[in-house]
This record gives sequence, C-alpha cells and structure tokens, in this order.
Amino acid sequence: MTTTPFNADTPVSRPAPGALTRLWQRDLAHYPDTGRRYAYLAIVVLTTIVLYYALYIQYAVATSIITHFHMTYRYFIWVSVVGNAVGAFASLIAGLADRWGRANMVVYGLLVTGLLVLFGLPNASGELSYLILFALVGFVEGIVLVATPALIRDFSPQLGRATAMGYWTMGPVLGSLVVTTVTSSTLNSSSWQDELHYAGIATLIVFLVSLVALRELSPRLRDQIMVSLRDRALVEARAKGMDLAEVESGNHWRQMMRLDVIGSAFAISIFLLLYFAAVGNFVVYFSTVFGYSEQRVNALANWYWAANAIALVVAGLASDRLKVRKPFMLVGAVGSIVVTLIFALSATHARTGYYTFAWMFIGIGVLGGLTYAPWMASFTETVEKHNPAATATGLAVWGWIIRIVVAVSAAFVPVVVTSATPLVEHGQAVATAEAQAGPALAIVNAHPQLFAELAKYPPTAVPPALQAQAVQQVGVPGLLTVQKAQPQLAVLQQYGTTVQKAAKDNPGNWRTWWFVCIAGQVLFLPFLFVMAGRWSPKKAREDAEEHQRLVDLELAAMAAGGGQEGDGQSG
Repeated sequence: MTTTPFNADTPVSRPAPGALTRLWQRDLAHYPDTGRRYAYLAIVVLTTIVLYYALYIQYAVATSIITHFHMTYRYFIWVSVVGNAVGAFASLIAGLADRWGRANMVVYGLLVTGLLVLFGLPNASGELSYLILFALVGFVEGIVLVATPALIRDFSPQLGRATAMGYWTMGPVLGSLVVTTVTSSTLNSSSWQDELHYAGIATLIVFLVSLVALRELSPRLRDQIMVSLRDRALVEARAKGMDLAEVESGNHWRQMMRLDVIGSAFAISIFLLLYFAAVGNFVVYFSTVFGYSEQRVNALANWYWAANAIALVVAGLASDRLKVRKPFMLVGAVGSIVVTLIFALSATHARTGYYTFAWMFIGIGVLGGLTYAPWMASFTETVEKHNPAATATGLAVWGWIIRIVVAVSAAFVPVVVTSATPLVEHGQAVATAEAQAGPALAIVNAHPQLFAELAKYPPTAVPPALQAQAVQQVGVPGLLTVQKAQPQLAVLQQYGTTVQKAAKDNPGNWRTWWFVCIAGQVLFLPFLFVMAGRWSPKKAREDAEEHQRLVDLELAAMAAGGGQEGDGQSG
C-alpha cells in the first residue's frame, strides 16, 4: 500500500452519474456520514430479512407442500439438500464480490428471488420443477449470504462491528419470525401458495428500495482496516494514493486457507445445527411427536425467534462496549449446551407443555444470540488480519462451509430420525382411516381368525360354509359395516403397523438428533481460541488506545508532508 500527502481541502473530481448509470455504478468515493451509513446498513439488514423470509417460508408450510405434490418426506428433504448445496457453490462465486462489488449482487438477487417466489414456486407443475425452482432460490441466497455481511463489514468499523453484525444476524432470525408470525396469523384462511405470494411481494418491494438507495464503498476505501470512525480521515487519505492493482494482486483464496478462517467457519456451522433444525424440522417434529398443527408450531417458534433477535442486538452492543468477543461466545455456547440438553431430554415426554417449550426456546434463543453476533464480528476481524481486501473471499469460505453443513445435516435427519418418514407420509392417512373405520375395526379385532380366513377369498367367492359361519358369529349388519370400510381397512393393513411402530420410536429418534446438535455446540468451543481478539476488556481497551495514537501520528505526518509540499510549490 502506498500513500500520498494528505490535504483535506483537495476536492475529488468525479463526473455526476446519470440516473440509469446509478442503477449499476454504486461506488462511493468518500466514507458516508453517520446518517447515510446507518441508512445503508438498514437497507442491507432489511434485504437480509426479506430474503430469508422468502427462503424459509416453504418450511413453515412443509406438510401442505408435501401433500400437494404427493412428495415423500425424503424427497422434500432432498429439495432442501439440493437447494443448500447449490447455495454453497454460489457462495464461492460471491467471493468475486471483492473485485465486482457487493451491492449489485444484493439488489438484483432480490429481483430474481422475488420473481421466483411470487410466480415460480407457487405455480410449479410438479415435484421436480419445484425442486429446480427452489435450487435457483438457494443459488441466489448463497450469493447474498456473502455479499450482505461484506457490506455490513464495509460500513462498520471494528469498534462498532459486533452491533452491526448483531443487526445483520437478525436477518435470518427476523426472517424466521416474519415467517412464523405471518403463517400463524393467516394459515387458517390462506393456502401455501398464498403464503409464498406474500413473501414474493415483500421481496420485490424491498428490491425497489435497494435499487434506488443502496450504495457501497469504492475498493480503495473498503480494502482497508477501519478500527473506529476516527480513522475516517486516514482511510480516505490512504485511498487517494492506494495502488489498487497491487492490493488486488494477491491470491485471496490462498490467503483464506488458514485454520483460524476455515476452522472457525466450520465451528459456527455445527454450532448452528439446532438453528437449522428449528427452521427446517420443527413443524415435522412437533406435529408428529406432540400433534401440533402447522399454525401452532409456528406460533411456538415465535418465542425462539423473538428472543434470539433481541439477544443478537444486545450482545453486539455489549461486545462493542467492552471491546471483546470471545467471553460472550464462551458464555453463550456453554449456556446453550445446558439448555439444549434440557430440551433434548424433554423430547421423549409427551406431557411437556407448550409454555415449557416456550421458556426453553427463549433460553436457547438468548444464548444463541449471545454467541453468534460477537462471532460474526470476530470472524470478519480474523479475515481482516490476513487481508482486509479479501473480506468477501473469507466470507465466501464461510458461506460455502455453512451451506454444505446445512445440506449434509438435512440429508442425515431422515437417516437418524427414521420414524419421521412413515409418520409424515402415512400418519394422517392412518389416523383418518382409524377414525372412519372404528366400528369395523372393532368387529375385525373381535374375530381375528374369521376375518383372516375371509381375507383369503374375493367377496363373491367365499365358500358357503365360511359365509354361514361369518353370519352366525358377526351378523349381517356387522359384515356390511366391515365391507363398507374395506378401503380404510386396507390402509390400516398396509401402513398401520409401520406407523404404530414409528409413533413409538419417534420421540427417541428426535432426541438422538438433538444430541447431535449438542455435540456440534461442544465442538464449537475449542475454535474460540484460534480467532482474532482479546479475552480481557482491559487489554482490548489498551489496544484501541495504542491504535488511535498511531493514527494520530500518521495523520500528523501526512499533514506536515502536505504542508511542506505546498510551501515548495508556492515559493
């Protein structure tokens, strides 16, 4: 990096862009003032919320989509697996945002997602077309997953980074909260297609806002480390003399292949296994174990998302105030392990009440927020330690890893929770058949040997002696009752035993998966020690003071150099 003499009075001449040009060329030549900076951050957060709303809405109406397309539960899981796998590789493409910029990826990603969710998914012709369209949504989400936190990093100095990242991490959480709030309020009168329409319209509205208003820092500004807003003058001064080709000439991917980058990205991904399960499987879990409707499950999940959203911001503010990240991550992770263990042990108790789960979700949400917002700040600071110009590349590595973990975990849920597939696919049909064929079933169960013999013959070919025996033991009305219920009895004969066994095994299967989630949280802990940042608030404060002293010295030297050059020219 090279510098030129600093003169704050020297204007930077740039041609005024036309209206159409502004829709593509979004670079800012100067670091924005506080009001505009907050506006850009707010747009990025709003963008993230609506994109995750559009992505997660399908999980809130999972059982309705499965029924509509006659999918197997395993097929629906693979819709999620494919979508996340495509999103993982899209995250790698988004690493090019270091060279191409971030804002356009976000703006036009909103447009594509809005159109897909509003017109594509609700009108899918079958399960294959639905899978393909959802994979396209996953592709866009994978790109935005990288571009939006990169923008947050650009507009937030390190000493305010955790707060800004707290707001960004509210994106998926508030997206989930919007999903559950809207569906719990409207599903009694709306179809699953309507729910997707609502999400698509919301996405397109935010697209229009970002199309007009969203901007990003020029490469010369964003490719520097900014510790506090007091660094603004120095960052702009350095940017005037920066050799951008030299800054971008390094191999960003190679620079990010470090234990502290890859290891910590993997660690947070497995820490969030419970979060991924909450998004993708809570409807199935609570409907099959506790008999909750989609609407009731989404209402219950509101407690989780609301607590998590508040905790993310509070944790970010506290982390920035104390200037440390790691203590928050440690306390949050250990606490989350304890509460998740209590939740897992409750998975086998059918008497566990709605509000007991609500309190558990509040605890898990708060502790997850305490961990995640400081982690996002620490991760970007870890990337900056290697090369601030490679921020999007570092976030692309994280985005790829987290999407792969989501895809793999989604694929393994039906492998571990073997009971879910028969319950989702046939549980409702068996329950309906039992309700409709109750009297007939009672008659069959009272004479099992007789009806086993009758089942060996077509209704018109029953031997007279056997027919007479049936009339004598059951009576004509009873035989007619059984005959009318043959379709329901056939369902019970084909699936009844399987569903009954699955219902018995289901709570224990889910408890095993919750233990897998706990293992992920435990494995997160060792990677705290490889990330950037202090453990001691006192040491962190001393670092900030030393940094400010060096900034003041460099600005003074630049000012002195600029003044001497000016004297020489005037003489």
